[in-house]
Amino acid sequence: QVQLVESGGGLVQPGGSLRLSCAASGSAFSLYGMGWYRQAPEKQRELVATITSGGSTDYADSVKGRFTISRDNAKNTVYLQMNNLKPEDTAVYYCNAGRLRLGRYFDYWGQGTQVTVSS
Repeated sequence: QVQLVESGGGLVQPGGSLRLSCAASGSAFSLYGMGWYRQAPEKQRELVATITSGGSTDYADSVKGRFTISRDNAKNTVYLQMNNLKPEDTAVYYCNAGRLRLGRYFDYWGQGTQVTVSS
């Protein structure tokens, strides 16, 4: 079992920066692939960025060059550095942990943190 707690959201002006953190409890954090998703009002949840257990990263086209995902396995934490924020980045951001083990896929979600980009 993994519990995820996001933090770092808030209100920021366009062009500003925020860093989201996702702290994980439980064991074997380093074996999980981690991801950040977001959901804007009246829209479906969408993938923002992922990082594998080996450290490979991938990003949605809309955030490439502006967002950076990273992980610190010693701290059981994954980060999302968001720069040059735009109003369309406004959403609830969710942390996800996933792992395939013994033929089953284990999938966990945090409660979300609100990011609002507005002047």
